[in-house]
Amino acid sequence: MTSPDTHDETQDSGPSGYAAARLRLLTEEARSGPPRRAALARLTDDWLTGLFAAGTEQSRGVSLIAVGGYGRGELSPRSDLDLLLLHDGSDPKAVAALADRLWYPVWDLGIALDHSVRTLAEARRTAGEDLKVQLGLLDARHIAGDLGLTAALRTAVLADWRNQAPKRLPELQELGAERAERQGELQYLLEPDLKEARGGLRDATVLRAVAASWLADAPREGLADARRRLLDVRDALHLTTGRATDRLALQEQDQVAAGLGLLDADTLLRQVYEAARAIAYAGDVTWREVGRVLRSRAMRPRLRAIIGGGKQNAERSPLAEGVVEQDGEAVLARTARPERDPVLPLRAAAAAAQAGLPLSLHAVRRLAATVRPLSTPWPAEAREQLVTLLGAGRPTVDVWEALEAEGLITRLLPDWERVRCRPQRNAVHLWTVDRHLIETAVRASAFTRRVHRPDLLLVAALLHDIGKGRPGDHSVAGETIVRDMAARIGFDRADAGVLATLVRHHLLLVETATRRDLDDPATVRAVADAVGTQGTLELLHALTEADALATGPAAWSAWRASLVTDLVKRVSAVPAGDPPEEPEAAAPTTEQERLALEAIATGGPVLSLRARTEPPAGPEPAPADEPEPLGVELLIAVPDQAGVLPAAAGVLALHRLTVRTAELRTLELPEGVEGSVLLLDWRVAAEYGSLPQAVRLRADLVRALDGTLNIAGRLAERDAAYPRRRGVVPPPARVTVAPAASRLATVIEVRAQDAPGLLFRIGRALEDAAVRVRSAHASTLGANAVDAFYVTTPEGAPLPGEEAVSVARKLEETLRA
Repeated sequence: MTSPDTHDETQDSGPSGYAAARLRLLTEEARSGPPRRAALARLTDDWLTGLFAAGTEQSRGVSLIAVGGYGRGELSPRSDLDLLLLHDGSDPKAVAALADRLWYPVWDLGIALDHSVRTLAEARRTAGEDLKVQLGLLDARHIAGDLGLTAALRTAVLADWRNQAPKRLPELQELGAERAERQGELQYLLEPDLKEARGGLRDATVLRAVAASWLADAPREGLADARRRLLDVRDALHLTTGRATDRLALQEQDQVAAGLGLLDADTLLRQVYEAARAIAYAGDVTWREVGRVLRSRAMRPRLRAIIGGGKQNAERSPLAEGVVEQDGEAVLARTARPERDPVLPLRAAAAAAQAGLPLSLHAVRRLAATVRPLSTPWPAEAREQLVTLLGAGRPTVDVWEALEAEGLITRLLPDWERVRCRPQRNAVHLWTVDRHLIETAVRASAFTRRVHRPDLLLVAALLHDIGKGRPGDHSVAGETIVRDMAARIGFDRADAGVLATLVRHHLLLVETATRRDLDDPATVRAVADAVGTQGTLELLHALTEADALATGPAAWSAWRASLVTDLVKRVSAVPAGDPPEEPEAAAPTTEQERLALEAIATGGPVLSLRARTEPPAGPEPAPADEPEPLGVELLIAVPDQAGVLPAAAGVLALHRLTVRTAELRTLELPEGVEGSVLLLDWRVAAEYGSLPQAVRLRADLVRALDGTLNIAGRLAERDAAYPRRRGVVPPPARVTVAPAASRLATVIEVRAQDAPGLLFRIGRALEDAAVRVRSAHASTLGANAVDAFYVTTPEGAPLPGEEAVSVARKLEETLRA
């Protein structure tokens, strides 16, 4: 049927009438986007219908069919016409003559034509041999001739596709991966191919094909809009260049942006990237679901019947509070209540990334729909979960993208919106600003053993370019933004200051090392003054390398690395005051003294487990800007004896209590009280579930100290009972002897991936080395344990140099085993 808006133009079925009508349609400023593509398809349908009618008197046994993009009714100004002349095989000569009457007028107009002439059997056979042909036929649409023949084709092709889906979908996925390898990712390319790059129009078409298989379906929200946006850009590109091209070259971007009514080329690229990100994410989710369904179907029916009476019951194993693993994804536990747990999005994301699992689409959408905003400043757990997520390495990328696809990132970090999908017009940069920031965090996660504050390194990596998109120097703008963001995330004033310094000077080391005279003392002094402290210099060195590695291969080299390392050594040599001493113990609180006296009186361990909801009972209140403590307070007083640290840490591990901070010291008793008491002041949190009762902890601690509780064996049995997850591969543990850190003891520093039983393993290794732990200061920052142990010989003297190195080396070997 001829549409009203094209009736006049199509009265003449010859090429000149169609060409004139086509030109008028493409030059109408009032019509663009989907309406123009649909109108162009209708106009072309009417013209081809006229050619078909003029070329044959047959009404049965032959039909003209649009396939591919034309079949979907989406014709861009320079699109090919994909046509199939389908016939029943009764009169091949007549069909050949009809084909000539159809194809030649198209060629005469210079329109690209992808054509074929086949019977129904030939079309099905060709589709079975050529995946591209089969995908095109899934969008087959009748234009003229025998409607019944077209319907028969559509029915047969869809049935074949659904029957063959278990075999053909993996093939389709593999072709997509190969294409992505060749063409790159649309959301990061400065001159992207709108069709073939990953996240482009080809992938959108593939998702339609997967949905047609009835095996799995793509997330629908935002997908149609993303596809429409890319088609609009391609239309403008065709009109700008006058060519049938899908590559958005730099020299055409300003004109294409103007054609779409956009501010500039950066705005254009940002819209393209947003669309590509939506399509790529939908593809990831869809192919995961395809894999799950195919794995399920591959199970032997008998095994399925044994497992669940004919229906498999998916196993769920806990990952964190409110988060479980199911079918290879991190999902919300049945007991999870996002509306009551504002930290759950970050906890779920951190657990998924640490386990190397994708975060399920259903979980992310439920979180986005129901979770309450975090308080300001964030609770301590939220800050720790963010650091844990950032420290997971490569799995962080996919989990972050899942949160961002549902708008959770900008709800957590509103300043992220300005850098999201922001292009970087610099050939050195591989990524958009936001992806570069995540990539820097990924790179920084490999350097967490080099620094004392891995949490500050990871957050600085995430935010170092947050000032891009603001006027002026992005480092100066970023310093102000990060100081505010750090306070909102829950860092205290000192840590916020360090983060601001790292962002302000994240280019300082590499620019100074490559552009200044390092033999000039003024150069070194200027860097030392800007950085401030040795700890900040250590962080800045790691951030500099992570930033450069995340930029691209052209941004870092052995030569640059050597220059930066040389500069850092020179700055480290600048006098910075006396070496730090062992922290002085605070005067015992009333409760600590009471527990110590009770331990002396009973001759055994005494403990107190409680959440601290009121200010501490010490002589000085906590500073107003001090971060909120994480977890609940556990105090243990034990008569001084060997093996206290591994016994206490092992009992906590058995009860699935994560140690967030730990202090061990000898407590001075009141005059007249004989004996010596060890005080362990812990901050602990349940991995999942509720806290154990204090009486059970004490009973197990008594057994651990008298040797009747085999902690190592119990932990090994529990580990063996759970399947090993692939998880992340963290950097190896690093154990060092801190030089000149104390005149009274040898300080052994441990930096390792936090794990159940880690402190138990450390304590037992130190006991086996026959050293006395004078005091211990342990903290968990995200997923990183940063511990310092002040140890002496049994007589109370610092360890000789060679013995200290030997103890550290053996402890490192134990932790790496």
